[in-house]
Amino acid sequence: MERAPGGLLQRSQQDPAISGNGERLAVIVDQRGRPTVQLRDLRNGKILPLRHFSRHQPHSSPSLSWNGRYLALITQRGNRRLAIIEDRLSGKAHPLPLPGGRDPVRLSLSPDARQIALQVADQGQWRVEIFDLSQTLESDRPGGLRQSTPSTELQR
Repeated sequence: MERAPGGLLQRSQQDPAISGNGERLAVIVDQRGRPTVQLRDLRNGKILPLRHFSRHQPHSSPSLSWNGRYLALITQRGNRRLAIIEDRLSGKAHPLPLPGGRDPVRLSLSPDARQIALQVADQGQWRVEIFDLSQTLESDRPGGLRQSTPSTELQR
């Protein structure tokens, strides 16, 4: 096994998630003592800006769609954990509130961003729930983003 070019140099990283096309990597890094998501373009090594994740740490369980248009993760707001998806193309945030006081523990976004699987804690029990996002998010399919929008839009 060989290490891919453009390896990351930062020492403290955890929870890696790579986009389906292999061009983006999300990791959790220690930023001023807070677990914070970082998104990197693996083609050139640059860290990509994120609009909605600069506050409300700690972050955990990042997951990327196929082209990296969508980044889903779990964040903290006050004493509540919340799953949130950032659409890097439109700049919108999509919080996923869970009814009944359930807290997300881990998540996995489908490559096309049409579904999300959430591991939740509910009254001391662990459960996995699947949520349909097809009415909320546009599909992110292989090659689809480049055909309709310049890839430079997602590098900003």
